[in-house]
Amino acid sequence: MPTTDLGLASASELLRLYRSGQASPIEATRAALARIDRHNAAVNAYVHVDSDGAMAAARASEARWQRGAPLSEVDGVPSSIKDLAEVTGMPARAGSLTTSDARCDYDSPPADFMKRAGAVILGKTNTPEFGWKGVTDNRVFGATGNPWNPDKTAGGSSGGAASAAALNMGVLHQGSDSGGSIRIPAGFCGVFGFKPTFGWVPQWPPSKSALLASIGPLTRHAEDGARMLNVIGRHHPDDLYSRGGQPADWGTAPVESLAGVRIAYSRDLGFASVDPQIAAAIDRVAAELRALGAEIIEADPGIDEPIDIYRKIWFTGARVLWEGLDADQRELLDPGLAENARRAEAWASTDLFQAMDGRVRLGAHMARFFQGYDMLLTPTLPLEAFAVNHQVPPDSDMHDWQEWANFSYPFNLTGQPGVSVPCGFSTNGLPISFQLTAERYQDVAIMQAARAYMDAHPPTHPNVPGADPAI
Repeated sequence: MPTTDLGLASASELLRLYRSGQASPIEATRAALARIDRHNAAVNAYVHVDSDGAMAAARASEARWQRGAPLSEVDGVPSSIKDLAEVTGMPARAGSLTTSDARCDYDSPPADFMKRAGAVILGKTNTPEFGWKGVTDNRVFGATGNPWNPDKTAGGSSGGAASAAALNMGVLHQGSDSGGSIRIPAGFCGVFGFKPTFGWVPQWPPSKSALLASIGPLTRHAEDGARMLNVIGRHHPDDLYSRGGQPADWGTAPVESLAGVRIAYSRDLGFASVDPQIAAAIDRVAAELRALGAEIIEADPGIDEPIDIYRKIWFTGARVLWEGLDADQRELLDPGLAENARRAEAWASTDLFQAMDGRVRLGAHMARFFQGYDMLLTPTLPLEAFAVNHQVPPDSDMHDWQEWANFSYPFNLTGQPGVSVPCGFSTNGLPISFQLTAERYQDVAIMQAARAYMDAHPPTHPNVPGADPAI
């Protein structure tokens, strides 16, 4: 039975209610806006809310449903766009003092696709400045808190989207991922987050590290993520790297069994230091996937930690950004972003090309590894969420976020799809999640595995910020 609280309904539940006439997009949008009014102050997930525009879109959607002519499977579903992407009539601050409040006159591909599908865009979600790090705070809007404990980080760079998804301040949330920026906040916040195969979901304007970046959904449910990908996972001419060949359906159908699926299982990829609680949780997930019919084989890919390769590419992107700013603008940048740009200053073009060569070799190695397995199971993150307004755990000797994002950025280098799925909580009441990755273009396979797991083991989500997961 569908939930009676429209503010907690999934996209699938809303569509059933719209078809039956038991609820309307107007009512669902009002419920989503009410949840933003109640909860956003605690977590700072939204940085711009367009109530008037959302209600106008909801009225248009309701008229279509009344005619029996919805535009798509997300028509009338409350949604959000990350503040790195343009939406006509809304600002795109990108969390930076170097930008302005000017309203955009252009829809980025995800916004364009969602609007044409009839989705209701509620507003923009928070991001670190230009999406540069794995947590979400900036000098314009401040930090986004974790929905389970607002004193902890939501992760980043799609932290606003993940926190909003956990609290159902809207149903479908667009994120972007250049080093884990969908999967990291999904893991910290306990929601579903999907990074598609590179090039299958278009972006524009391009990231400063466009060869690493993917667009994807953050939702409470895997089925909702697949519905969103059915809309945004299409070719767009503005993106040079946008490719065709996407599945007609990214995985909305239920999966009863994982029989015949061969899953490699690595607790640490051979080089990560993992919290024992998280390692134990992933051991349990391996057993649960086996119970669903999958064959589980302990196997490391046999790679060295590729952090130097990643940094050469990522910091060079920061340098490109730096070079495009004048002296006054550079003074306004987040000090950590400015440091990244300065670290790339001494590198020659050959350093970047050597990193690109290392990336290609890593991709070839992983492609060979996946000839023996359908997918790879790892933790999403090696640690639980730490204090907000910190790039690394404050009691650690780490310097930057790549040092704890061991399981995410390698798969940006290889362009492979990855999904983060919630699987429980730490003793501190903070989410633990696992990651599934696969060879390029096998997105539907990991979507189906994630869906099967979530159907068998429904996750817990907070109804209010700071909820106790034991309640």
